[in-house]
Amino acid sequence: MALIDVPPEQLATVVTTLEMRDRPPLRPLPASPLRLVAWRTPEPARYRLLFERIGGPWLWYSRLAMDDDALTRIIHDPAVVIHAAVDRAGIEVGMVELDFRAAGVCELSYFGLVPELAGQGHGRWMMAEALARAWRPGIAKLWVHTCTLDHPSALNFYRAQGFVAVKRTLETFPDPRALGLLPESAGAHVPYLAGPSRR
Repeated sequence: MALIDVPPEQLATVVTTLEMRDRPPLRPLPASPLRLVAWRTPEPARYRLLFERIGGPWLWYSRLAMDDDALTRIIHDPAVVIHAAVDRAGIEVGMVELDFRAAGVCELSYFGLVPELAGQGHGRWMMAEALARAWRPGIAKLWVHTCTLDHPSALNFYRAQGFVAVKRTLETFPDPRALGLLPESAGAHVPYLAGPSRR
């Protein structure tokens, strides 16, 4: 057993990869006042805004670090399907992103709701909608990953939806707060060690 130092400007997390090899049986769709709206070619700024609103508290940052060209190549790819969850007022409060670029496989790339909606059952509705869209003809595997920086219920939520954990990896990466991609207040559950406020 070993403890490995992580530099103050870096973060470390345990990533769990989960997969589903069979389409789950049909079941009644959970009720929700939300609806999914297809984003066929979202503007990068609009995409990043929702991405940060959902993922900022959990230190999601990969899409924030990309320039517009790199991000646009992904989110405008016809094999990448993005839906925003919107409330009754039409405000975007969630995201489902499905990546079909690998033959026979769908990656649930991003899945989440704004923090204010956590724990209200909307996630079960959104996952049912995501699964219905992910299991296209020819798909043999659906996979997703989560990590120890995510919402504490994320791993158990995915398992409850029928995903099976198949792999664990360690990941280190620059702290997005140190890079200026997220405010120091983001990810309050992860102490910020790199800035002048450090004690």
